[in-house]
Amino acid sequence: MLKNYFKIAWRNLVRNRVFSAINIAGLAIGLASCMLISLYVIDELSFDRFHEKANRIVRTTFKGTMQGGIINESHAMPPTAAALKADYPEVLESTRLRQGGKPLVLLGNQLYNDEKLAFVDSNFCSVFTLPFIEGNAKTALLEPNTIILSETTAKKYFGKTDVIGNIITFKDWNKTLRVTGVMKDMPSNSHIRFDLLGSMATLDEAKSTSWMTSEFFTYLVLPEGYDYKKLEAKLPATIDKYISPQLKQSMGVTMAEFRKQGNNLELKLQPLTDIHLHSDFQYDLDVNGDITYVYIFGAVAVMMLLIACINFMNLSTAGSSKRAREVGVRKVMGSEKSELVGQFLTESILLTSLAMVLAILLGVVALPVFNELSGKNLSLQWDAVPGLIPALIGFGLFVGIFAGSYPAFFLSSFKPITVLKGGLSVIKYTSSGRSFNLRSGLVVFQFFMSIILIVGTTVVFQQLQFIRNKKLGYNKDQVIVIPVWSLGKNMQAFREGLTSDSRIENVSLSGYVPAGPSDNNNFTVNPDGKTDRMVKTLRYEVDYNYMATLGMEIARGRNFSNDYGTDSTAIIINETAVKTFGWKPENALDRTITRNNNEGKKATYHVIGIVKDFHFQSMREQIGPLVMTLNNGWGWMLIKTRSAEVSGLLASMKKNWDGFHSDMPFSYSFLDERFNETYKAEQKTGQILGTFAGLTIFVACLGLFGLATFTAEQRTKEIGVRKVLGASVAGIIALLSKDFLKLVIVALLIATPAAWWLMDRWLQEFAYKIDVTWWMFALAGALSVLVALCTISFQSVKAALMNPVESLRSE
Repeated sequence: MLKNYFKIAWRNLVRNRVFSAINIAGLAIGLASCMLISLYVIDELSFDRFHEKANRIVRTTFKGTMQGGIINESHAMPPTAAALKADYPEVLESTRLRQGGKPLVLLGNQLYNDEKLAFVDSNFCSVFTLPFIEGNAKTALLEPNTIILSETTAKKYFGKTDVIGNIITFKDWNKTLRVTGVMKDMPSNSHIRFDLLGSMATLDEAKSTSWMTSEFFTYLVLPEGYDYKKLEAKLPATIDKYISPQLKQSMGVTMAEFRKQGNNLELKLQPLTDIHLHSDFQYDLDVNGDITYVYIFGAVAVMMLLIACINFMNLSTAGSSKRAREVGVRKVMGSEKSELVGQFLTESILLTSLAMVLAILLGVVALPVFNELSGKNLSLQWDAVPGLIPALIGFGLFVGIFAGSYPAFFLSSFKPITVLKGGLSVIKYTSSGRSFNLRSGLVVFQFFMSIILIVGTTVVFQQLQFIRNKKLGYNKDQVIVIPVWSLGKNMQAFREGLTSDSRIENVSLSGYVPAGPSDNNNFTVNPDGKTDRMVKTLRYEVDYNYMATLGMEIARGRNFSNDYGTDSTAIIINETAVKTFGWKPENALDRTITRNNNEGKKATYHVIGIVKDFHFQSMREQIGPLVMTLNNGWGWMLIKTRSAEVSGLLASMKKNWDGFHSDMPFSYSFLDERFNETYKAEQKTGQILGTFAGLTIFVACLGLFGLATFTAEQRTKEIGVRKVLGASVAGIIALLSKDFLKLVIVALLIATPAAWWLMDRWLQEFAYKIDVTWWMFALAGALSVLVALCTISFQSVKAALMNPVESLRSE
């Protein structure tokens, strides 16, 4: 029986080549799209879940509110881990991580600077699942000046992994560390990814008892099944016990006074498996994902699959009249309805199986492009994704049964008497009533989803365009950024060589860059020296040329100048700081702020200027208060060029750099590129949405083309009669097109409010954003109508130009 089912199914597929090809192509594109997006979603959801204790590990974060700012840090204070372990029995283990950057490693005469270093407590490799190739995970980091290498790093440095006891020199710190272990490379789906793990005992600051500094990522292991919220509820007592005394010493206020001013400090806990997709913290270990985008892409995957399945059902039911006599004969010959359902489901599964094979081929071909769009390194290799083959087979069967169930039950329900008396009479049945309404609804649903994707793509790109074109308060164009800390005492000499170059307009030295990686320095101050008023700001340490180099404007007062010896205690504040301090711009100059350092000593600064607000953070956040202090500068050199053509200038810079024999190779970036990198997630989202919006429309149009073909065939005789009676070609084209265009317009009307709501929600993530306007929906509607019209027109024109004699002979 099953063999007979497949034989008939194959014959029917060959007999209806065009319909079959459209069905298979549409389904394959939908399945391939769904498969690729599913790989992305699965990868995002898998972050940090490979650790054996993943569901028991939480991270301690530091949050708070102060006048003028919000504290939202992913790390905590040096003694936090030990204090929580000692005070709360539910904390089974605690461990810390401190970032070490990319140090300069010297091995013989070879220098390396590409590996990321972190210092960790000795139990770090026991808390997290980091398999060792060489050495003992429990003892490798017990002693100071010891280090663990990743497998790739060990092979890069020594050409092998058997390297226990080898010595590595860190030239930056003039320190040597002994290799005590080699671990497997950290997986890409981890928020912790380092190549070198040094012993925390190496760092003097790790022994600090200060609760006024942070930068130590702190993780706790809790009992199985324990609700971390219960521990979190106890942590205010930790704040009162440890932070309150030091707050009094450093800032001169008690915790009660601090809170009375409207401020607050708190420790929070975050599950390890939430870090990648649910974090909005500053200074995190890596750029995290966003659960919103997982939802968006997951919805797109479902949309693509639904559209492909809808196409299948639409085309199968549309071509049902061709099978009417076959169904009638089979029923008269004694076939049961269940047998007919089995026959048609077999045909459906055969089509979906062919589509699945094609989808896998498309997926393999498209995966490199998709990886480029998504920034991932996804793989379709069978050994890379366990259970992939059974999943694909099961998925194909599910889609085949799901997509073929309605056509199977619909076709098997034909009444033999009706179809054998006049098989074509069933056309009236299939073109009217419930069947027509269902197919119309499915077409509407396809274009409904297509229009939402078009609007979404338009809004994302418009928001990105808005960000690129918005006045930032500084000029990011033609600014070269060079890391120069490796030059040491030669920094100024290198700078002097640049300032004498006529192609360069200005040069500044500062560790603070308003776009991309930058130093960060919180600055808690008392406006007018009032201890009952405490404001959290960000501090920029800049030199005399900083604002001129970046084209910042002074609203009032003046810039730092060599002509004033008192500028060492002077500050320039932004307009937001003026408002936050409660001052008026006209009387803000020469006022003072005071600040207590960690030793409790007071420093006073006087305001000499107000800089116009500029965006030194992402546009997802409002501009906060900023204080600029004078510093000779180090870290980054900002170079404003006079021309956009800089290839020759860069060559001269490199030659000049090489003359100082720096340990670091010459490297550079452009400030505008660093700015664009901040919105990389949005750029990827726009590209992916645009790609799949195009594919969605294409698949929908495949179905529309099939339906138009079917409609033209069914109305061949009607078209012939109309032409004989004098109907024009344009009139017949309009007759065949208007019903489909109505469906697209209905889809637009339904999709408009849904798309507006979705994109308005997405835009809420930005403090500075565009408005969703009518033309975006008009563009989506016009594009959909135009594409639909072009799709339908081919068959409509072909039918309209057919010889009426041939049309009238068609039956």
